[in-house]
Amino acid sequence: MVTFQVPEMSCNHCVKAITEAVKAVDAGAQLNFDLPARRVSVEPASASTQALQAAIAEAGYEATPAAA
Repeated sequence: MVTFQVPEMSCNHCVKAITEAVKAVDAGAQLNFDLPARRVSVEPASASTQALQAAIAEAGYEATPAAA
């Protein structure tokens, strides 16, 4: 599992956009969101941390790996 800090993530629209972006590169990924902490944890099925981070960035959100 990898956890990202996503400072701009604040609402359900953000959750949807990030989910769609991650699922586009790893359809089997499982996501868990913590909006108050602005973190998303991803259990990848096949994508690398870098690919997940790039997908989130493509959706318009800065994502940096964070401690789980």
